[in-house]
Amino acid sequence: MFKRWLSKYTLFHLILIAVMAALGVGVKPMVSTLAHVITGPLFIPGGAVAGGVYMLFPVLAASLTGARGAGALCGLCQGLLALALGMAGSHGALSLATYTLPGLAVDLMFLIFARKEANLPACCFAGLLANLAGTVSVNFVFFSLPWVPLLLSLFAAALSGALGGAGAWGITNQLKRWGIIQ
Repeated sequence: MFKRWLSKYTLFHLILIAVMAALGVGVKPMVSTLAHVITGPLFIPGGAVAGGVYMLFPVLAASLTGARGAGALCGLCQGLLALALGMAGSHGALSLATYTLPGLAVDLMFLIFARKEANLPACCFAGLLANLAGTVSVNFVFFSLPWVPLLLSLFAAALSGALGGAGAWGITNQLKRWGIIQ
């Protein structure tokens, strides 16, 4: 069944998804460190703010390939990479879920908003929902924040996720203009 599902992707799509997953995992430590400087005094998890940057990559995977399930596959690859590289930290095997859920959220938003190709609302809502899904899943699995800091972190996650989605749309648009992606 998995082989049949995977066969709908071209080799180019799979390479693009793998590159987006690797970029997302590679950028995460640098962006998270900078975000923690800003969010630490506010008692907001840094991932809620930094998530807009690294949720950009599953949105890019979905918008560049135009294939259903590309966001989830990118998230799954990110989770596997984090485990393989020892970047899962205290999350352990639950990293597979905390990385894959945002990818599923991206696919859900593209299913609803992007009928033929990626557009700005689809990318913004995909980034927003992906970052919210990541923030909520990490909070309930690890942090258990009180309501006020949780709501503040969800607001920050929604804003940064939407901005990350807009960035993904801008990158996709530019690559299409240059003729790199059809």
